[in-house]
Amino acid sequence: MSSLGSETSGRKQSPERARKARKRAPLDESALRDLALAYVARFATTAAKLEGYLARKIRERGVAEDADGRTSELDVTGLVMRLVELGYIDDEAYARGRSRDLTQRGYGKRRVEQALWAAGVEEQTRADNAPGEAAGRRAAMLLAKKRGFGPFARASLDDEADSEAVRKRKEKHIAAMLRAGHVFEHVRFILDAAHADDVEGWVIEAEEEERDDQV
Repeated sequence: MSSLGSETSGRKQSPERARKARKRAPLDESALRDLALAYVARFATTAAKLEGYLARKIRERGVAEDADGRTSELDVTGLVMRLVELGYIDDEAYARGRSRDLTQRGYGKRRVEQALWAAGVEEQTRADNAPGEAAGRRAAMLLAKKRGFGPFARASLDDEADSEAVRKRKEKHIAAMLRAGHVFEHVRFILDAAHADDVEGWVIEAEEEERDDQV
């Protein structure tokens, strides 16, 4: 072997290259558990999302062989259920937080339910954590404020001379709010409202009704 070859083969890997090599190594139970713990420490997640992540990692890296050169199936479902039992994963808490986050960003019930479905949240948990009437109204109002729709427009559509332009713009606003997951009744009320105060009162009305129902 040449001196260059000997020198290269004896050279130690840099820490970065060694780390990457470990990342690519086939998985055993211990490595899979470490991946799962690292994932739940970094991300709010659900049992279904974690199971999908671990299954993908197994497909990418394969399963490590034992001393006899044999491989055994890794129990992904069992590992995920164990983390659920230990409280590392809580689908109910995830759904509650995700629903709150989306409505505070102006998204409606349908978009919330779609996001929870995509995360693997079960139907009953999705239903329990979907925004109610008051939260749906407030989210719709928030979006209208952010986008300048209806009575929150920078300039009133009624001031425009071109009625066709007004109609088309309103249709675009309707489409945008529907895409954001809002129910048509909420969209229609906001876009037809004459004043912003009317929308504020409409939201407060629903919030007061919910409070009365809880008493």
